[in-house]
Amino acid sequence: MEPGGESGCWFLYYAYGSNLLRERLLLRNPSAALCAPARLQDFKLEFGHHQGRTSSVWHGGTATIAQSPGDEVWGIVWKMNVCNLSSLDKQEGVEDGIYVPIEVNVHTQAGKVLTCRSYQMKDYVSGPPSPQYKKVICMGAKQNGLPTDYQEKLEAIETNNYAGPVPIMEEIEAAIKAEKINS
Repeated sequence: MEPGGESGCWFLYYAYGSNLLRERLLLRNPSAALCAPARLQDFKLEFGHHQGRTSSVWHGGTATIAQSPGDEVWGIVWKMNVCNLSSLDKQEGVEDGIYVPIEVNVHTQAGKVLTCRSYQMKDYVSGPPSPQYKKVICMGAKQNGLPTDYQEKLEAIETNNYAGPVPIMEEIEAAIKAEKINS
């Protein structure tokens, strides 16, 4: 069985960064369906630059998870068709060696433990996210009703104050606008 607890044609994916926002994830992974908010115990959220290089997509540090006893990271479990596994890996930079897929056990608010595929950055140097990247994470946390104290923790994250263009933000905002028109 592949990592991520696949059964049949589906797998569970635990998102804690920009893929908290549904419209962001759906840009490249149309099969994603919300499963549940969940927490990852004994990990903390960090931001960094793979091998010290700033993300050319987000213009700042990107999110990763690091083992940290007693801490927790909140995120979203998405149910996805295996046909989107390669596009998700590509989005996460697996083929470029930026992130590696890992298997994590997360706890839903209903008390279930789910085994999911997630991603962890390898060989990174800590660095703050761009305001645009932080905004996408905070929007996703709010959209999916993550605990208020966790949302406040995300809002308090310092950014690098990057003010230049972030083309993917235009794609995300267009997707959000299109969804509002269609609903």
